[in-house]
Amino acid sequence: MNITVLAVGTKMPRWVDEAVNEYAKRFGRDVCYTLKEIKPEKRGAGVNAAQGMAAEEKRILEAIPAGAFLVVLDERGKAPTSVELAGHLENWQRNGEHVCFVIGGADGMTDRLKQQARLMMRLSSLTLPHGMVRVLLTEQLYRAVSILHNHPYHRE
Repeated sequence: MNITVLAVGTKMPRWVDEAVNEYAKRFGRDVCYTLKEIKPEKRGAGVNAAQGMAAEEKRILEAIPAGAFLVVLDERGKAPTSVELAGHLENWQRNGEHVCFVIGGADGMTDRLKQQARLMMRLSSLTLPHGMVRVLLTEQLYRAVSILHNHPYHRE
């Protein structure tokens, strides 16, 4: 199964990269996990939030793998349990889907980009820093895979 995470933002703290890499290497051969950083648009000097999100949208759309099942992380999305996320992964894998998750920039994402998503999902009702979202999403994807493999990582 192919999973791509597109995350607006660069130069994350070392602990973020280390944590994401740690969970990513645990996937093993069953999952090809890729994290691609999308350059954020600088704000100020005549660039407002809407213009910045539009520029980021263009970069995101160019980075989405062809034919991918698009999942946008948004505070108004559905909040699946870990077991429900595992069910989504199982369905996507069964259907041969390449799944692409999008983590927007500081101002969020355009409505147009959200409308293109086949699923809008949230990880928490809390506002989280972008680095934490990368770590949390990667850990939850690993947890979902471990649930599907009956690995003892997840306990109910």
